[in-house]
Formats: sequence, C-alpha cells, structure tokens
Amino acid sequence: MWKPTNYYDMNKTIQSYHAALAKNDKAICKLLYDEIMLGLPDAEHKIWHRMPVWFLNGNPIVGYSKLKDCVRLLFWSGRSFEEDGLQDEGGFKTAGARYTDIEQVNAKDLRRWLKKSKSIQWDYKNIVKRKGVLERLK
Repeated sequence: MWKPTNYYDMNKTIQSYHAALAKNDKAICKLLYDEIMLGLPDAEHKIWHRMPVWFLNGNPIVGYSKLKDCVRLLFWSGRSFEEDGLQDEGGFKTAGARYTDIEQVNAKDLRRWLKKSKSIQWDYKNIVKRKGVLERLK
C-alpha cells in the first residue's frame, strides 16, 4: 500500500516538475500526487505533455498541471463520471478541477473520482489509430 511520499521517494521527473513550482502550488501538487498514488498504486506515472500523468494499460487516466493562475487536476474520462465537482476541460471526455489553495482539495471527492477513473475509461491510447474517434473501454 502506498504511503504519503517524501520527495526522496517520488518519481524523479515528477520531483523535478514539483521543484520548479511556487510553495503553494507545490503543496497542492504533492497532495494530488499522494492521493493519486493511493488511488492508483499500480498505474504507470511519468511526465507526459509536460505534466505528471498516470496511465492504466497505456491509457491516460489522470494528471495535473500548473496553469497561469491555478493547478488543474485533469481526468481524461472525467465527463463520464457525472460529478458536479468536475468541469469540462478541453475536448473529448476530459473534465477536471482547478485549485488555487490546498484547502480547496477535497480528499473525499478526489478518492471517489480516482475510483471512478478505474472503472470508467475511454480509449485515448488508440485515438490516433481510430482517427479521433473515442471508444468506451469500461
């Protein structure tokens, strides 16, 4: 079982990502990292498109990024979760939440979303092969 991390145990590329952040943003990202690791302990995680992202069977599930005025948590299949706390982000089925303070992160909601992310997935892994068409995996 995953235990909340210190920076010595963190994935090195994600550690570097966090190191470049301001103190407040770093605290938000560390909390998100720990909760995602608890919720998706077997997921591959790495920097992908300049942000930390977790994958199940090569399919992107969740990630976060520092935007100009906030930290954005993004679920690739989040629109299908039917959750009021997630807002549509970008195209396809992505939805997320934005945080400017660590107190805004509701761990109970985040854990529920992570649970849904395992059971509700769209096949982003093969989107290019399918010429932009998404198919539901689970």
